[in-house]
Amino acid sequence: MRRYVMLLAVIAFATPAHALDLPTRKAGLWELTMDFHNARLPQRSMKQCTDAASDKLMNMNFGGSDEHACAKKDIVRNAEGFVIDSECTFGAMTTTSHAVVTGSFDSNYAVDVTSTRKGGPPGMAPTGGSHMTITAKWVGPCAAGQKPGDVTMANGMTMNVLDLQKGRPPLPKR
Repeated sequence: MRRYVMLLAVIAFATPAHALDLPTRKAGLWELTMDFHNARLPQRSMKQCTDAASDKLMNMNFGGSDEHACAKKDIVRNAEGFVIDSECTFGAMTTTSHAVVTGSFDSNYAVDVTSTRKGGPPGMAPTGGSHMTITAKWVGPCAAGQKPGDVTMANGMTMNVLDLQKGRPPLPKR
């Protein structure tokens, strides 16, 4: 279960957009690398197969967070990209995040995210912070057998985030 929650959190920040008015990524296969600064987590990588429709849904449902859960979601475009500041509450946990997005959604981009958390599930420290950097590059068309929404982790496990969104349990493929 912990890995599933971690994967959803990673996907949430891996997508370049946190709102509908941000650009969608170029269709095809994207390779993403996540560095968790000041954490005991190793660097993670994954590949995402996208098209315009799946990218929009992933951004809306995973990167966008539930509109009702966020008291604040400010997006500012600047010369380098976007700055996104948000405050969202999920149950007993409130997360305040600051993300700086740079690059191109057609070839490569980077996201630098700092977050602070207050509250959380039992067994978790009552406060915490994190710093994560995501780099993404477009590597070409999706591989044979992939469909939009497929996310393949470095260990070879593949799940489709659109199926997760529909409430179907993921079927890992190897």
